[in-house]
Amino acid sequence: MEHIAQDTLLFFSKQPAALPLYGAFERTLLQRYPGVSIRVQKTQITFSDRHVFACISLQRVKRKAELPNPYLVVTLGLPFPLESPRVAAKTEPWPGRWTTHIVIGSPDELDDELFSWVHLAYDFAKKK
Repeated sequence: MEHIAQDTLLFFSKQPAALPLYGAFERTLLQRYPGVSIRVQKTQITFSDRHVFACISLQRVKRKAELPNPYLVVTLGLPFPLESPRVAAKTEPWPGRWTTHIVIGSPDELDDELFSWVHLAYDFAKKK
């Protein structure tokens, strides 16, 4: 990765092997949505336009034995429950808003299917 912000390095300090996955995700996302803002927090990195539409975290959404090493969790806010074997967990915290967690374990999983879901979340957030 070209330049890595200090807060991003700190975020991945306990899971440094996941940093290249994050870098690939961020690069692809910023190519598609150049005006997006990125905010590094203690437990997640959020991507927003006017509203948050995607997050990256290292939370455990499956049993440890089921998680790849390294891994990232991509969390998307969607208007419907996403039906895919790639979805690790989903909840409906508010009527008509689904929080969907997808585990990424390799750069190959940062594919067109994933970014089509990111686009759905981006569009959904723009309608708020």
